[in-house]
Amino acid sequence: MSELILVLDAGTTSTRAMLFARDGALQAVAQRELTQHYPQPGWVEHDAGEIWDRTLACAREVVDQAGGGERIAAIGITNQRETVVAWDRTSGDPLHRAIVWQDRRTAPFCTQLRDAGHEAEVQQRTGLLLDPYFSATKMRWLLDHSEAVAGAAQRGTLAFGTVESWLVFKLSGGEHVSDASNASRTLLLPLDGAQFDPGLCDLFGVPQSALPRVCDSHGALATCAQEWFAAPIPICGLAGDQQSATIGQGCLDPGETKATYGTGAFVLTNMGEAIPHSSHRLLGTVLMQQGGVRHYALEGSVFVAGSLIQWLRDSLGFIVSAGESEALARSIPDSGGVIIVPALSGLGAPHWRAEARGVIAGLSFASGKPQIVRAALEAMAHQTADLATAFAADGAPWGLLRIDGGMSANDWMAQDLSDMLALEVERPDFVETTALGAAMLAGVGCGMFASLGEAAKAMRGRVRRFTPAMADDVRQERLARWRKALAAA
Repeated sequence: MSELILVLDAGTTSTRAMLFARDGALQAVAQRELTQHYPQPGWVEHDAGEIWDRTLACAREVVDQAGGGERIAAIGITNQRETVVAWDRTSGDPLHRAIVWQDRRTAPFCTQLRDAGHEAEVQQRTGLLLDPYFSATKMRWLLDHSEAVAGAAQRGTLAFGTVESWLVFKLSGGEHVSDASNASRTLLLPLDGAQFDPGLCDLFGVPQSALPRVCDSHGALATCAQEWFAAPIPICGLAGDQQSATIGQGCLDPGETKATYGTGAFVLTNMGEAIPHSSHRLLGTVLMQQGGVRHYALEGSVFVAGSLIQWLRDSLGFIVSAGESEALARSIPDSGGVIIVPALSGLGAPHWRAEARGVIAGLSFASGKPQIVRAALEAMAHQTADLATAFAADGAPWGLLRIDGGMSANDWMAQDLSDMLALEVERPDFVETTALGAAMLAGVGCGMFASLGEAAKAMRGRVRRFTPAMADDVRQERLARWRKALAAA
């Protein structure tokens, strides 16, 4: 049996194919950027056809490097969550651009539902809040505003899905499934329900017939058609990117916590088989499902993290590369009082203010590029500190924070997190744990490993730890300035 696993990592700004060996070593990688479409302020769209074409191109490049599809034991897929794709089941073609998780166009509909008193019941059943972030209101918008989508619904050929569902459909030639971790981000799946709920579908006005079948996170989930890689490769692992990173970090026991710093920042604490309920505006979500049995997580979602650094680079021209931000942060002793609240697409947990906008406070004539860039990095720790307070209040305090994602490679930021949280922070040498988690799921799903614990032991590498070194009065002064700027946002 081959011991190579192909992972398709369909992210927000790019899509990748990565080839893993049984010991977790990365054998090959191919990556393509995704075009970001911004039709109006607050709107974010992707071309679903482009997602498929570029993912397939990456996968073929990596499979060729592996020596052919017959050398691949299984495929694992991880993806940007909540993004909605609408396509025609018959033609297999997209009907509209995909509406991305960052998109805020459905804020008025969420307010309408909230004002009608639906949020408490929705949160109790799904673990989620009424926010444009989640998938169901995006589906409703497409039905209301796209003639092609509405027409397919009338003909009975409409398919809705998140990105992993779209990729499985294309790879398999028609299998319409969504794993429980992704399905739990739609507002349509009760945390204790096996399939999408008719009552929730009615509330949001989404036809249940257009939705995929909810399946496990690993196992024999579908089969990739032979036409793509000259071999029928089993698809054995599916997970939303943040759940996948939690698994890739080895957070397999209740209480273990990870934070991923990518386009956004996402903290998940493993809650075991206990359904989480938050009183502090955190989210309850499915971490994974095996044999119909679910494990859950408590989650805090921050909308802007790495995308803030990208904005400084691409829109303001403050830096040439993301790596330059660490050198600028180290070049000065502090931010000179500058604070950035990165609400460029609203505020996520624990505030959930879709209407909030970004703020740069504390500017003076002494403020320059280094101060603003350092303040942008400091904002990661400030947002994470807000989440730490909320998790502790919900009875899930962090004993150790495991970090990953592209931003976590910044040593200065990792140390700042430890300092501001007064907590030990652990970072693996291989920070792309989202893809690693999908490889672990696929490895268990195809029988390469007997359990996720065995997969984690075999595939996780070395780690580095950062310990707090900041005086408490400095920490408290920064948090006070952050709270003042937050109020202005």
